[in-house]
Amino acid sequence: MGISAIASMGSAAALDYPTRPVRWVVGYPAGGATDILARLIGQRLSEKLGQQFVIENKPGAGNNIGTEAVINAEPDGYTVLLVNPANYINASLYTNLKFNFIRDIAPVASFTRVPNVMTVAPSVPAKTVAEFIAYVKANPGKVNMASSGNGTSVHLSGEMFMAMSDTKMQHVPYRGAAPAITDMLGGQVQVIFDNMPSIIQHIRAGSLRALAVTTTARSPQLPDVPTVADTVPGYEASALFGMGAPKKTPPEIIEKLNREINAVLAEPEMKKRLIELGGEPLIGPPDAFGAAIAAETEKWEKVVKASGAKVE
Repeated sequence: MGISAIASMGSAAALDYPTRPVRWVVGYPAGGATDILARLIGQRLSEKLGQQFVIENKPGAGNNIGTEAVINAEPDGYTVLLVNPANYINASLYTNLKFNFIRDIAPVASFTRVPNVMTVAPSVPAKTVAEFIAYVKANPGKVNMASSGNGTSVHLSGEMFMAMSDTKMQHVPYRGAAPAITDMLGGQVQVIFDNMPSIIQHIRAGSLRALAVTTTARSPQLPDVPTVADTVPGYEASALFGMGAPKKTPPEIIEKLNREINAVLAEPEMKKRLIELGGEPLIGPPDAFGAAIAAETEKWEKVVKASGAKVE
């Protein structure tokens, strides 16, 4: 069989794709920001492509169990991954990974970039980032920084802040954002750099106070809240989400998925929902998402090294 015949077979498969349900692996339990995003986009892809995108939650090992399941799956377009900040961070955080994320995953499409929010408990007198830095320096060893777990973007956003503002806080890791926020409300911990979807209701209710967002631009969700970079130049930390597939997935299938995802992201209702979750649609080709993955991996590697965080 000639090369052109094989190529046209690949195109034919892409033309019909998908002819059966697609398994979409999410490396977290149901209900979190990552899972919500997959279900939101998966629902529309199911409707547009006529086959179910079935969300499969495979939590464990800081997202690595789900990632490995996709990397080792048949590269036929019927197993895909919800790519999230853990994928970029784990590349340098874990010392014994059985895969290299950048090498082993084919980028399909980016979805959105969501800021973290630097949020303080009511007991903290600081009303601005500059006042908070002064407060930490005036109270050595007394300020506790909560996170949703060791090595998460929430933890490392805080580590990056400490390194760039020359401050020292005590890191207190929790098993997820919910218990961390409970202790923030109770005053046991003083600050958290949490993902916007899980903390914004507490900020809106006035029970916690947002000092800054971690992206380079202000968020439409919190328009009156400045950026950390306004006070700490060069600071940027955000959660970049998208879809990945096993490395050798046919390019025609990747292109088709990319095209359909971009069409979904352009829908007014989807844009509205993504803005409610704190981000905006991030429409682009697979290679632009690949470049963003590489840039995130490099950025977080520096933070992991500076913080000394590691997981065996």
